[in-house]
Amino acid sequence: MNTPLAERLRPKNLDDYLSQQHLVGEKGALHQQIQRGVIPSLIFWGPPGVGKTTLANIIAETSERPFYSLSAINSGVKDVREVIDRAKRDGGLFTAKNPILFIDEIHRFSKSQQDSLLGAVEKGWVTLIGATTENPSFEVIPALLSRCQVYTLNSFKKSELEDLLKRAIREDKLLQTKKIDLKETDALLRLSGGDARKLLNTFELVISSFHENTIEITNEVVTQLVQQNPARYDKTGEQHYDIISAFIKSIRGSDPNGAVYWLARMIEGGEDLKFIARRLIISASEDIGLANPTALVMATNAFTAATTVGYPEARIILSQCTIYLATSPKSNASYMAINKAQQLVKQTGDLSVPLHLRNAPTKFMKELGYGDQYKYAHDFPGHFIEQEFLPTEITGTKLYDPAENPKEKGLRTWLQRLWKKYNY
Repeated sequence: MNTPLAERLRPKNLDDYLSQQHLVGEKGALHQQIQRGVIPSLIFWGPPGVGKTTLANIIAETSERPFYSLSAINSGVKDVREVIDRAKRDGGLFTAKNPILFIDEIHRFSKSQQDSLLGAVEKGWVTLIGATTENPSFEVIPALLSRCQVYTLNSFKKSELEDLLKRAIREDKLLQTKKIDLKETDALLRLSGGDARKLLNTFELVISSFHENTIEITNEVVTQLVQQNPARYDKTGEQHYDIISAFIKSIRGSDPNGAVYWLARMIEGGEDLKFIARRLIISASEDIGLANPTALVMATNAFTAATTVGYPEARIILSQCTIYLATSPKSNASYMAINKAQQLVKQTGDLSVPLHLRNAPTKFMKELGYGDQYKYAHDFPGHFIEQEFLPTEITGTKLYDPAENPKEKGLRTWLQRLWKKYNY
């Protein structure tokens, strides 16, 4: 069986590594460390197909270190200890160039599995390089995280993906036997979603569908061929981001059937239940918000319950929460409010806090007027008294605009009664 194009084209050195210039470019955070071979333990965080594994291999090759690789999907504590023992025998105890232990999808390691790495990392028996698509702050235990530098890898830019396709045509020996006219790239780039591995494997699928040696690649051709070969298209099985997108959009679109279908696809595909449960929490606030405040309570409780019982029963809890969110009234008013507020902060900078809102813990601050004129709302009828809570420069700026659902219509009426200046 032929090696996939993405593997055949995998860069062997930094000169061939197209992306992540913020890390490996001449001014990149990792450039000098790689060139000097002084490598700390690292965690690479980024979406699939952005070069995490490739960069780990290049680091090992450039620094001339032994390289060991484990996948968190099919490795346990026993496997980790065996690799660490081999690394020690290879000289990790006696040379500055200790072996590199690369762990793919390190977020899938349990706490005990991550604990088994601590001693080897701390004593320098191995340099750990972990790769994860999940935020390491949530998925890597604090003790291990504190011993590692975390670097974020970004999705490929359009120009980088196009350069990758041109390099494949130019340098791959199998593709060199064909006359390929890369007329249009939009469909290939759209289907890849910024994943270089998916891009190359999709490109290879399209090329292999032609029997003749002269091939013209257009958006129409790519779309037709990929739709006709759905099983072959996603050779790496990485539909992670496409399916979670469909799941969230089904909830947002109030379709419980679509939402439960995509939930089932994730469960059957072995998706981490914490990943699904976290997305439910986000959706409860971003897409439902104050239209049904109980949605956030439901999603948070579902996270706790699902992670407590685990699969297979967790599927029932996830299903219940998914259907509840999908059938709830929707509002993105809270989401829009914080977006507007952050944009306002970026535009206006650090505006001064009005004196009457400032804290006055010392006598000197009180003498300066800190806290003067502040009116304690509970001292007034209805626990409200109109006063200014924004900096003078942006007074009257309305950031929260209630949506048109029964709950927030009530909030709009209440705010209209309280605040004339905000034009509710």
